[in-house]
Amino acid sequence: MSKYDGRRNPSKKAVALQYEAGDNAPVIVASGMGYMAEKIVEVAADSGVPIYEDNSLATILTQLKLGQEVPEELYKAIVEIYVYFLHFDPNKGKGGGEPKAPAQAEGRETQAEQEE
Repeated sequence: MSKYDGRRNPSKKAVALQYEAGDNAPVIVASGMGYMAEKIVEVAADSGVPIYEDNSLATILTQLKLGQEVPEELYKAIVEIYVYFLHFDPNKGKGGGEPKAPAQAEGRETQAEQEE
């Protein structure tokens, strides 16, 4: 959950989460620090996977094991990331696009977004 900026940063942390229908919670599928974190973010960016930066959350998630579900205490933070990605526009740059402006407070799509 860190943004790749091309510079080496030994304190960088990154975690990749996966959630599929039927899962109880998102699962840690990749986790690392330093060079490994940079590679995780690079692969995500090259694959068009949206990237979200939150150092505090990444620090907590890197302490979990691969394949482990995100604990219930972190659900709110993870939901906020998923909401961010609901408004993500992949056409605004390679892998790290910009979020679309939320349509309404309730999260409904505008007519323009529905037509996309």
